[in-house]
Amino acid sequence: MTQTGRTVDEVAVAPDDVTSVEPRTSHSWWRLTVLGIGALVFVFPFYYMIIGSLQKNQNTSLSGVVPQPGNITLRNYGEINAALNLGKTLINSGVFTGGVLLATVVFGVLAGYALAQLRFRGRGLLFVSMLLLLMVPFQLLIIPLYVLIVRYYGLGDSYLGMIAPFAINSTAVFIFRQYFLQLPKELFDAARIDGANEFRILTRIALPLVRPALLTAMLLTFIGPWNEYLWPFLITKQQSMQPLAVALANYMNTVQSTVSNPFGTILAGAVVLAVPAVALFLAFQRYFVAPNIGSAVKG
Repeated sequence: MTQTGRTVDEVAVAPDDVTSVEPRTSHSWWRLTVLGIGALVFVFPFYYMIIGSLQKNQNTSLSGVVPQPGNITLRNYGEINAALNLGKTLINSGVFTGGVLLATVVFGVLAGYALAQLRFRGRGLLFVSMLLLLMVPFQLLIIPLYVLIVRYYGLGDSYLGMIAPFAINSTAVFIFRQYFLQLPKELFDAARIDGANEFRILTRIALPLVRPALLTAMLLTFIGPWNEYLWPFLITKQQSMQPLAVALANYMNTVQSTVSNPFGTILAGAVVLAVPAVALFLAFQRYFVAPNIGSAVKG
């Protein structure tokens, strides 16, 4: 018996309790249904890309959405590998993208920390100039950058020539600055009192607390150079140095007529290009959480 005079069974099946639960359950089902539909809409292009890459004969009708056992093959991947040498182009993409990521993290962290925690004359003007630079489309800078990189620096047909224009990413600098600004000032003051220099404060205190910013900047930076085809194409015409995105663009314009299923072969190349980006996101998405910064300070 309870204090109100009702048994446990009566409390468990009380009508007022049941009616209070039903609206919540109904609301949850509607929410799950909407989220499920949105997830299907988002995933469908990737599903269709994979199914299309496995088709032996091109089928762009609605029936092509459902895989047909007699029309499934891996031949498209073999044909595009023979045309592009996927292994070499993936290595080129890895070198290009890896160099951009390394430069972005190093320069972005240093610049973001300086703009957030150091006090120097002209800091505000420098930050405003960086924000203005974000408004300039990269396409407007291609011609002057090409003249500078190829003619003045002589970096044509080189990985360094492809990496240099993307080495400093204003978006990454902005992300790091905002995260460094969120760190408690008491942490840096205490470290300076203990005699730590700025580089030690950055590497031992600031960086461990902004891991989500590192992962966010790396993922956003990875997508850009990994899918970039215009700038590497201008820098080098040598097929042995071209990243996968450039090789796919050339393939679509030149050699696709030499294969049995151009539609499936192009989608096979798109799958190979998309898999690393999707895998990177799935591997690190659980780390995109804000750290408990406040717990680092007493009181």
